[in-house]
Amino acid sequence: PGVRLSVPSVTDKDLSHLLFGLEHGVDFVALYFVREADAVLQVRQFLRARGADVPLIAKIEKHEAVDNIDEIIAEADGIMVARGDLGVEIPLKRVPLVQKEIISKCNRVGKPVIVATQMLQSMIHSPYPTRAEVSDVANAILDGTDAVMLSGETAIGKYPEEATLMMRQIAIETEMALPYHRILSEKTETVIPQTDDAISYAACHIAEQLGAAGIIAYTTSGSTAQRVAKYRPKAPILAITPKDSVTKKLALYWGVYPYQVPEYATVEKAFEQGAQLAV
Repeated sequence: PGVRLSVPSVTDKDLSHLLFGLEHGVDFVALYFVREADAVLQVRQFLRARGADVPLIAKIEKHEAVDNIDEIIAEADGIMVARGDLGVEIPLKRVPLVQKEIISKCNRVGKPVIVATQMLQSMIHSPYPTRAEVSDVANAILDGTDAVMLSGETAIGKYPEEATLMMRQIAIETEMALPYHRILSEKTETVIPQTDDAISYAACHIAEQLGAAGIIAYTTSGSTAQRVAKYRPKAPILAITPKDSVTKKLALYWGVYPYQVPEYATVEKAFEQGAQLAV
């Protein structure tokens, strides 16, 4: 813990494993023990040289990653707060604060963030979680995480289905209680403004005022749905896209329900299909 290692963040063995994953059609690539943004850039260049455009998730497990978090967030497609190893690398008392800080930074720039490790740890051996674990999952959602993730609970646990269902139920209950109006108002002060954000914010604001059942976002790259998700609307975001890879990528974003549709000749036809799916 706290020691700076001289070994490279990305090894030849890592790249061989990455090739294996690409051959088998992985949807995401998670980089473990990232220390700086250069490691993410190295893997991205490796992927591009092979014509692959797989989203890169940087796992924050090292103290150097915490120090370089802004640069890593800027380079990665998403961030995972991997609290198990992170709790070894930094003092345990700092883990909750670092988790909140990383979530906040990702929210501001619209990058998806995952909170992982020991969320429902007791369910490896028990069919029920502890009260503290339930609170842990709920608080991560209240803080603004896009996703919560199980690990040992489903990898080696006795109750993988029960753990998954429990986490889903906690998420649904917590999201129902979120102060969406306040969140949207605060986003106007904290989100880094861009020209394209104006339409996304307006869509969320109008949806809230009208009590809309959903927001339809037609997208070919995923960026439209991503920008809408940045504002955390109460209405679900129905992202329709002709690209299978975009459908998979958008599954990680807050409140987004991605659907693959044919490539239509006009945007109007696409939105007609979106409205039918929403019903």
